[in-house]
Amino acid sequence: MWLDAYETFRRADEAGLLGAEDLELLATAAYMLGRDDEWMSFHERAHQLYADAGEALPAVRCAFWVGMNLALRGEAGGASGWLGRAQRLLERDGRDCAERGYMLLPVMFQHEAAGDFAAAAEAVAAAAEIGQRFGDADLFALAVHGQGCMLIKNGQVKEGLGLLDEAMVAVTTGELSPIPTGLVYCGVILACQEVYELGRAREWTAALTRWCADQPDLVAFTGRCLVHRAEIMQLDGAWPDALEEARRASLRFVATSNSACGLAHYRQGELLRLQGEFGAAEEAYREASRNGWEPQPGLAQLRLAQGRADVAAAAIRRAAGEVSERLKRAGLLAAYVEIMLAVGDAAEAYAACRELGEIAESHKSIMLAAMAAQARGAVDLDRGEARSALVSLRHAWQLWHDLEAPYEAARVRVLVGLACRALGDDDAAAMELDAARGAFARLGAAPDLARLDSFSRADVSGAAHGLTPRELEVLRLVAAGKSNRAIASALVISEHTVARHVQNIFAKLRVSSRTAAGAFAFEHDLV
Repeated sequence: MWLDAYETFRRADEAGLLGAEDLELLATAAYMLGRDDEWMSFHERAHQLYADAGEALPAVRCAFWVGMNLALRGEAGGASGWLGRAQRLLERDGRDCAERGYMLLPVMFQHEAAGDFAAAAEAVAAAAEIGQRFGDADLFALAVHGQGCMLIKNGQVKEGLGLLDEAMVAVTTGELSPIPTGLVYCGVILACQEVYELGRAREWTAALTRWCADQPDLVAFTGRCLVHRAEIMQLDGAWPDALEEARRASLRFVATSNSACGLAHYRQGELLRLQGEFGAAEEAYREASRNGWEPQPGLAQLRLAQGRADVAAAAIRRAAGEVSERLKRAGLLAAYVEIMLAVGDAAEAYAACRELGEIAESHKSIMLAAMAAQARGAVDLDRGEARSALVSLRHAWQLWHDLEAPYEAARVRVLVGLACRALGDDDAAAMELDAARGAFARLGAAPDLARLDSFSRADVSGAAHGLTPRELEVLRLVAAGKSNRAIASALVISEHTVARHVQNIFAKLRVSSRTAAGAFAFEHDLV
């Protein structure tokens, strides 16, 4: 009952009745109500009372929390000062104690900032050992969580996830105090999402939701909880509910001055884009950017949906060029493949597809495997290799289906249908496309429905010849008398790519000239 606790302690404080320990309790109540400034102020006062009384170790711990909070706010000077004060008190005291473990947590962040994840993991491993030795459950869970995150960043995903699971056992069994509980909950869920561990993310998000619901006054951590829930709901296909959660999250972040506000706006942009509300989606992406959140790949995918493929290509190339961390690149690479195929740059699409496959192979995530198989199938289909495309696409569909991700599964079924059509199996193509259409309709995926209808209109009279949608575009321009250079300019692709499409068209239509291809197009109502 955080509000009642806060108000009661405040009245006692105004009467001059609170000692240092009570100020810490008041600080906790303030934090859980989202009042970070007061939380710091109460900790500063408690620190001074402890220091004046010669109680060095509690004073160290108060200074630690003030310093860490300032560091998370980006106030480096104040953070350095308070952490330096804590370290000096600790050294002066000289005892072996749990507080020495807490002071290793900032060391982890320093190594992380320098890109030395192995050293960061080593620092918090030592902190975890200290926490275990002194029976400090909060320190142990925070350190094990940090060690898991650093191992994941170092490429040791399996080991890292095991440690995150261990930290969550301490959380779900109620061994931790409130603030470390919330910190570990949010940190573990974020880490699981970053490594595409959808099952774990679902499980821990459900647990966090229950924890928040049991505390009606709670403000802290609820914004992150709402964003996590929105992301899971989006994957589950509950888009209206997900959008509402993301909007609530953005309001909560604003109320608490949380820097993750941009993430909530980005999630809104994604959901609005998928539902075809392009104007609202663009504003959400812009709001995400204003709050310091990179609006890619969503904004590039919006540009592609708006028919501005060249702008989309430039944006996704820029975004991918700025990211070197492999797991962060994975989300960009899936969009990169789609956009490069749309602009006809098969070489870049293939390179991105290959890199995504390597990341999926090294990290053994089901979701990454689904993304990689989908990309591989799309690239093979674009290259006219429908049979090999089907193998990858069937595998991708099964993975998305097992993950209970209906939108991604439906998008794969569209590609499966196009591959079947390219192989002359019109019945199978019709069934796959009908299944995808039903899924898109249930989800409210208006842009995908419109795109699917355009495929159907474009291919209705030409299905038997097996041309891909891109080849049909090229054929229409050939029939209009356009040169390869003019076609390349119109479709924003290279002349080399146009020449390859023209060769494929000749082979599929069994013609040997542009004139004959044009005649075929007119005869079969393709123009």
